[in-house]
Amino acid sequence: MAARYASHEVEERLMRRWLERSAFHASAEDSRKAYVISIPPPNVTGSLHMGHALNDTIQDILIRYHHLRGYNTLWVVGTDHAGIATQNKVEGQLAAEGLRKEDIGREAFEKRVWEWRSEYGSTIIHQLKSLGCACDYDSERFTMDEAYQRAVAKVFAALYEKGDIYRDVYLVNWCVRCGSAISDLEVDHEERASKLYYVKYPVAGSDETLTVATTRPETILGDTAVAVNPKDPRYGRLVGKTAVVPLVGREVPIIADEHVDITFGTGALKITPGHDPDDWEIGLRHGLPSVSVIDTDGLMNAEAGEFVGLTVAEARTAVVERLERDGLFVKAEDHNHAVGTCYRCGTTIEPLLSLQWFMDMKRLVEPAIAAVEDGRVRFVPARWGDVYLTWMRGIRPWCISRQLWWGHRIPAYFCEACDHIMVAETAPATCEKCGGSLRQEEDVLDTWFSSQLWPFASLGWPEETPELKTFYPTTVLSTARDIIYLWVARMIMMGFEFMGDVPFADVIIHPTVLAADGRRMSKSLGTGVDPLDLIADYGADATRFGLAYMSSVQDVRFSAERIEMGRNFANKIWNASRLVLQGAHPQAEPKVELATPADRWIFSRLEGVTQEVAGLYESYEFDDVARTLYRFIWNELCDWYLEVAKSRLYSEDEAQRLQVSGNLLALLEQVMILLHPLMPFVTEEIYGYLPQVAAGLRPASLFDAVYPEPRPELADPEAEAAMEVFTTLVGGLRSTREELGLARDVRGRVIIIELEPGASSSLVTMEQAFSQLSGCEISEVATGGEVPAGRFASVNAPGVKALLDLEGLVDVDRERDRLVGKARKAASDAAKSRSKVENQGFLAKAPEAVVAEERSRLAAAEAVLDEVKQQYRERVGGELPLPEKERR
Repeated sequence: MAARYASHEVEERLMRRWLERSAFHASAEDSRKAYVISIPPPNVTGSLHMGHALNDTIQDILIRYHHLRGYNTLWVVGTDHAGIATQNKVEGQLAAEGLRKEDIGREAFEKRVWEWRSEYGSTIIHQLKSLGCACDYDSERFTMDEAYQRAVAKVFAALYEKGDIYRDVYLVNWCVRCGSAISDLEVDHEERASKLYYVKYPVAGSDETLTVATTRPETILGDTAVAVNPKDPRYGRLVGKTAVVPLVGREVPIIADEHVDITFGTGALKITPGHDPDDWEIGLRHGLPSVSVIDTDGLMNAEAGEFVGLTVAEARTAVVERLERDGLFVKAEDHNHAVGTCYRCGTTIEPLLSLQWFMDMKRLVEPAIAAVEDGRVRFVPARWGDVYLTWMRGIRPWCISRQLWWGHRIPAYFCEACDHIMVAETAPATCEKCGGSLRQEEDVLDTWFSSQLWPFASLGWPEETPELKTFYPTTVLSTARDIIYLWVARMIMMGFEFMGDVPFADVIIHPTVLAADGRRMSKSLGTGVDPLDLIADYGADATRFGLAYMSSVQDVRFSAERIEMGRNFANKIWNASRLVLQGAHPQAEPKVELATPADRWIFSRLEGVTQEVAGLYESYEFDDVARTLYRFIWNELCDWYLEVAKSRLYSEDEAQRLQVSGNLLALLEQVMILLHPLMPFVTEEIYGYLPQVAAGLRPASLFDAVYPEPRPELADPEAEAAMEVFTTLVGGLRSTREELGLARDVRGRVIIIELEPGASSSLVTMEQAFSQLSGCEISEVATGGEVPAGRFASVNAPGVKALLDLEGLVDVDRERDRLVGKARKAASDAAKSRSKVENQGFLAKAPEAVVAEERSRLAAAEAVLDEVKQQYRERVGGELPLPEKERR
């Protein structure tokens, strides 16, 4: 083994080896029980970000763990065609050439997209490999591959036939930049500073006016009503009358609707069904007409009269100026409100009336609701199940058509002769009604329409493939909270509709990784952290460990220290393994032989940790997996057992060396198995150096090893209690020596006082190790609890007290001065904190957390003071000489 662990060389070499032998490929013919995860397919345009890195680490942990448990594991991998994002990429290329997509035509544009995908589309797949992801790369899928397109067409045709898919004019979210409708779930909302404009509407047939408040005066031109709340006493007399829309002179009804917020503006609301979703709903309830004054290019249309051709912003200014001239403008106030923007390009969304394809969800939603209610689908954490159910119970029709050229073209065909619409899985030759020629719908489907089929279409559906039979339903889905509605809910609905079963049993909603300061990670904000940089700087294992370790809550702040902790951990494991493998007896066999209390202790602890970690893997508590293994390997195995074992490992006694070598080889093998799902590279590399692996007695790859079965006979509470005494006393004596400033070559004399019968047994049987590790010799073991006369530094452990004899070791005067100085500092700190917590003004005004922190400081200072008093009595003699006011 090399002296230093070279993470990058090891990671590249091992991943190449795994891929060359198709280690991660799952066969449908395998008789073992299947464990399946379908990766949330990253966009073909994408690059690994922090959310991916955490989620992919979680999925890989589960795949590797269950492979060790003997499952036939399949991690389905692939990419999403990402309609809008990919089209934008290629349009950008064309723009650099001075072209628009219309200049080259649809067919040539689609060819350019496929060329782009061929060149850049595998970027994120390569990045998954750099993280160590055990995906089935041999069976990679793409949501626009030929077989997947057949699946999408079949689903569309089937749902159309059942009446779930229909075509209608509806108010949609229109992105002017993308030139397409997008669904409600694809609209981001951001708070913006704006104005609230107050405008007078004349009441027809009277001298009265009704003042309304609006954030969009340019849409006044499309008003078809004015609404007030029926409970508002100010306007009851006007309901049923008509108002005159400013600038256009259109008379519209004054209606009563409970949706109107009495406290907003004047309590009177202008209703523009053609440009506001709330107004659209009011319009449906009251049978109002819809007038559209803004076109799909974002410019005012002919219905806007004199304002035709202006942008929305220009029209807003022009309309306000005209209202002022007409004496109908009252005032404008500063006003902050949420504005909808396109999730892809950030352009402000324009609600527009448009003829689109929709999918009604009412029939499909019922079994998907029941599945979560009765536990067939379980969310982790459970609260996300409630979020899912709330949304599902209020679900609305889904606009599934997009005005793009890249994507699944809708399989609908229009007769040029009779306007009949045909929907078919494959293109019909002629109209079924009149025999006329057909043209296909230009629109494509929302990307999420094809993504919702991923759990079964990726396995070959609609063909009855062996993979579909073996691997559906999948086992678990791990994903982000922001696509519960966009993706998770729709997959559950489609699973029931086309497979008659849930697509997965568990849904893990992984934490969101925030920047260190608590803000969201964002390149534009300068708060982003690139996981590829972390892998380059620290290694994949360190990155995985750090992400798992910090993932204890739903919003976790990124900590570079945790990634560095992972790197140090990998190095620690490497160095400890190197010590074992280079020191082990050449004829040693990996077998457990419990010759000492330390042997009994470490294998008892190993058995406990093995079962504990298995439970944590099963319950998705990955942060506790990282913490538990870190503490066991670093603090117990490396810091204690290896140190205790060294005397036997380097002993002249052949039998002792063989015995402890066998223990260490068995221990190292099992620890590598436990840690492998979390840190696959360093564990695989070390595993390959084990003599039992080199001799062909174990699987050649750790990925194919077997998770240890329970061995309850190894559990030994007595040995664990005995070693707790040993480690507590040795650790305490080390700290005491450091506190007293003793040189390393100065040997101390220790009297062991046994307070409980047999409590000191480990110290006697491991006296050599005790001496080496503590720097002290045991001069006497006394029972009965009586402390001999003299000056001592004491260390307490369960049932035992160790007294370090200070005669000839420590200058009494210097120790007296040190303890008095320490006591005065503690007394001063206690006095400061006490003055605050006894001050009623502080208690009344300070935040609860600040008060609690001050109480904690007081308790800590008083504890130090009590400890120093005891140390003074033991080490110097008598009571600590502090003034009365400092003794409290």
